[in-house]
Amino acid sequence: MKGFSLLFSLLLLHCVCLHSNAQRPLLLQRSTAGIDRGADLVSDGVQEMAPRGFIVKTTLQSGLRRALSSSSCDETYGFMPCTTSLVGNLFLLVVYGYLMFQAATFMSNGSELLLSVMGPGIIGGLFLPILGAFPDALLILVSGLSGSTTTAQSQVLIGMGLLAGSTVMLLTALWGACTIVGKCDLSPENAAIDGQDTKGFSLSGSGITTDKATTKAAQIMVVSLIPFIIVEIPQVIDSSSAKRIGVLVGCIAAIICLLSYCIYQVLQPWIQKRRVAYAKQKHIISAIMKNMHLKGWGRLLREDGQPDLDVLKSVFEKLDDDNDGYLTKHELRGLLYGLDLQGQESSTADAVNKVMAEFDSSRDDKLSLDEFNVGMSSWLKIATSTVGHPRPNNYSKKFMSDFHLKTKEELEALQNDNEEEVAEVDNPYKVYLKAVMLMLGGAILAGIFADPLVDAVDNFSDATSIPSFFISFIIMPFATNSSEGVSALIFASRKKKRTASLTYSEIYGAVTMNNTLCLGVFLAIIYIRGLDWDFSAEVLVIVLVVLVMGLLSSFRTTFPLWMSSIAFIFYPLTLAIVYVLDYVLGWS
Repeated sequence: MKGFSLLFSLLLLHCVCLHSNAQRPLLLQRSTAGIDRGADLVSDGVQEMAPRGFIVKTTLQSGLRRALSSSSCDETYGFMPCTTSLVGNLFLLVVYGYLMFQAATFMSNGSELLLSVMGPGIIGGLFLPILGAFPDALLILVSGLSGSTTTAQSQVLIGMGLLAGSTVMLLTALWGACTIVGKCDLSPENAAIDGQDTKGFSLSGSGITTDKATTKAAQIMVVSLIPFIIVEIPQVIDSSSAKRIGVLVGCIAAIICLLSYCIYQVLQPWIQKRRVAYAKQKHIISAIMKNMHLKGWGRLLREDGQPDLDVLKSVFEKLDDDNDGYLTKHELRGLLYGLDLQGQESSTADAVNKVMAEFDSSRDDKLSLDEFNVGMSSWLKIATSTVGHPRPNNYSKKFMSDFHLKTKEELEALQNDNEEEVAEVDNPYKVYLKAVMLMLGGAILAGIFADPLVDAVDNFSDATSIPSFFISFIIMPFATNSSEGVSALIFASRKKKRTASLTYSEIYGAVTMNNTLCLGVFLAIIYIRGLDWDFSAEVLVIVLVVLVMGLLSSFRTTFPLWMSSIAFIFYPLTLAIVYVLDYVLGWS
């Protein structure tokens, strides 16, 4: 149904765009005419040097003139809708951005599903990291392939905006947000206490703690900056041939770093094991919640999507056999009764221990009603973020079933103390097929709508006179990284050292792929098409953010809440730096 609605919206917009291009507003026609009449003025022959501020203003005015005078737009593939209006292009950005978000989600779910079955190895080390960065790399690729060299030189700025914006967003906005939602009380030994958050927003009394393996991921991320540094070295030499050689060497260095990173994961599979563990968290949750639903214990969510506390209280009372107001481990077994957890008694015991460890914030080895409600509410958030908000008339039939099916093949209940072992599945070929179909569907979707999204960004830039770099810097990362961002925030909110470590390892790994695969694709486009490398300001902000956040995470494991402010400040600061260097000081 969503597909038909989206198709109808695209067709409607196509008609609107054709109508708006055929009949331009009178005001815009008059404005264009006024601009054109200015072209008939005769020069007095005296050349004056205009101040830099005037040049910037004139550039913006010329962009506005192009937007006003353009009466048509080029349809991507000859049939995709396009428009010259601001509102129309904004709508296209939303539509195409949503489709790229869906493509990234399909590929992410497919890769997690495949990795959870296959485990660490050659496929997980070589193939899946590249697949995770595929949407960003594809958008960067198409930004430099379109049209003539002049057009490509203009549009490739969109690719650089995505590359810089994705890295900066991950290490600033997402990093800081995960610190806030995952914060716990800090002990006198300066370590976060799992599940305990009583100090509110104390800047120095609360924070998060990661493990030593997470610092390795941060160090690898810092090393991945080498290609950026290589490509910038020739910029100090005023030689176009030296700059071109620098681009080629930087591209080769990026490819070498990418292969080294993938091979390292094969030889040292702890990074892949992190991904396996990161993907395992949802399965036991979905199994227990589906079991509760099948027992007829009531609808856990209200129609507005919020947890139904009355139903949760009823479930609590059903489990509380001795009516003492607390649930013991023995009573918690009622949640798992009837579940097939590999058919082993130890599996049920392990699952009960994990539920108790996650819900029991007071650490008294029993659950109060409040602890039970908080824990179940957290699980319901994971369910709704995975499946989407349940429809009022569809909850009982599909919501819990869909949630369980989405996680069934991805995750298996952890069966021993090593939480990073790969679980066995009954029908691996079915899982492989589903994983491949998800990844293939995501790749096809990304391949179709990457070019229209780049064109929409370019047209929106013309319509607003906002440089395309800033549009792609802010908007496009949300299209390609939102799925990972939501998952990161959900897992960070569980307020555990282990989940915090998994969350930040994923962030650092994504930035590493940006610095290797995505940069390699970008440099290859620059070299093959003979484009100018004129992105020193953009590279500066990437290196600055990665160095500061990477070094900060490489030599410490505890991050007080006040450090999130450093991350948040960096986001607008990077935009200001690029604007000043490029549009005030004239670096580009």
